[in-house]
Amino acid sequence: MRKGMLALAAVGLLATGSMAACGDDSGDTSTGSSGDSSSAGMVGVILPDTKSSQRWGTDDPKFLKQAFDAAGVQADIQNAQGDKTQFQTIADGMISQGVKVLMIVNLDSGTGKAVLDKAKNAGIATIDYDRLTLNGGADYYVSFDNVAVGKLQGEGLVQCLSDKGYDKPVVAELNGSPTDNNATLFKQGYDSVLQPKYDSGEFVKGPDQSVPDWDNAQGGTIFEQMLTQNQKIKGVLAANDGLGNAVISVLKKNKLNGQVPVTGQDATVQGLQNILAGDQCMTVYKAIKQEADAASELAIALAKGEKPTTATGTTKDPESGKDVPSVLLQPKSITASTVKDVIADGFVTKEQVCTAQFADACSKNGIS
Repeated sequence: MRKGMLALAAVGLLATGSMAACGDDSGDTSTGSSGDSSSAGMVGVILPDTKSSQRWGTDDPKFLKQAFDAAGVQADIQNAQGDKTQFQTIADGMISQGVKVLMIVNLDSGTGKAVLDKAKNAGIATIDYDRLTLNGGADYYVSFDNVAVGKLQGEGLVQCLSDKGYDKPVVAELNGSPTDNNATLFKQGYDSVLQPKYDSGEFVKGPDQSVPDWDNAQGGTIFEQMLTQNQKIKGVLAANDGLGNAVISVLKKNKLNGQVPVTGQDATVQGLQNILAGDQCMTVYKAIKQEADAASELAIALAKGEKPTTATGTTKDPESGKDVPSVLLQPKSITASTVKDVIADGFVTKEQVCTAQFADACSKNGIS
């Protein structure tokens, strides 16, 4: 694992100005730019929801807006709030108003492809942000190496179970949404670590189920059913921090929190606090500002009629077989001793994480 915080390989980061407001609770940050955008077209951005992860309501719109404002490019940033019809309605509006670039985080590949097809027919450049739209044909794709994310989760759970000293522990897998290609890639990554453990008999494969739409409430219900049916579960591969917290809530009801290692992803404040409390064994930190900067740099170049130079590789679309020019960033595993790295990187603040309840744990883990 690479030491220290992540560097954005081969992608120049945009200089950003002061912190900009990130809009209301709907995630709509429609905005004019702070500079002269007369030489550039408008960029439309559609984010998926504010329910599956806090990032879509706070982090991504904030960082994207900062980058577009700093470059003097107008951007219309909206959130579909998990509604496929609304997603398409937002896209139709952006296409009608003549955006030059459309960047989307799809709710599913079917809806995403329909939107991308409309944009391409209108001569609009397209970017898949964070999630690849299968058979969507986007011009560019910006994300993290999502198989690597899953591998870190699998390796983290293996280490946590080893630390507990459990013999042949039963492992449950609570996967992300079956309509999200990222969830498929995460599972590919962690199964590449866990399956050999199952095959060798070191671990016992327990229940394995996906959570529709990354819905945390459904995730809690699904895990409660898992635990009722198999009370020998000793470890849980939860695909993100929201699902991890849903699992932890069930474990708390059964007085098992801290005894059953649980993974996560996204380095949310809640996830980091669960790690400091000993209820979650690890999370995966994806430097969202770097992802937003990489995507906005592509979009800004396209909006100005320039040829982007920041794509550093390609990603093969498993349905179309096409290679999509891509920027893929590297994730980082976070445990209690490295929570301070996420704070040092400015993703979250000490004040957010180290509230009174967690002050001692913060001090113990070098957060000063």
